[in-house]
Amino acid sequence: MNFTEIAEQRQSCRSYDPTREVEAEKIDRILASARLAPSACNGQPYKITVCRGDVAKRVAKATQGMGMNKFATDAPVMLVISEMPYVKSAALGAKVKGNDYRSIDIGIVAAYITAEATTQGLGSCILGWLNDAEIRYICKLDGAVRLVITVGYAKAGDPLREKKRKDMDTLVQFVE
Repeated sequence: MNFTEIAEQRQSCRSYDPTREVEAEKIDRILASARLAPSACNGQPYKITVCRGDVAKRVAKATQGMGMNKFATDAPVMLVISEMPYVKSAALGAKVKGNDYRSIDIGIVAAYITAEATTQGLGSCILGWLNDAEIRYICKLDGAVRLVITVGYAKAGDPLREKKRKDMDTLVQFVE
């Protein structure tokens, strides 16, 4: 698949097949791609915690407050992305420029993870609704949990939905 095909195929999966485990080599490919994601000063200010089995179920439950993300229970893999300290050069740049590079870097690595999951034939969904304290406790993490990404096989027959996006004239501006 080329990148445009990945972008056309990738969608937030909300219907996982709970009977299909994700092969270790597919998780390894996803993590290898994540490792290559660009970040400010190549600092990679995050940790990716791979949760499977009972731990994945507990993390899923910690994303379901107020009735949200019920589908997460069926995802066999949860990738928890927690924030880590900046490298010194990125910390200086963030302070001088008043920009939160960690949030940007975490968004980029999430895009790499979900794109690679698509190339591996897997579904994924980025969850921002979560109980930070509970997931930190479950995963024994020090850094703030910023995202959880569900990964697994979509249920048979889960349709590719039409993408609802802004039109190019609204989204893009050219200035010369």
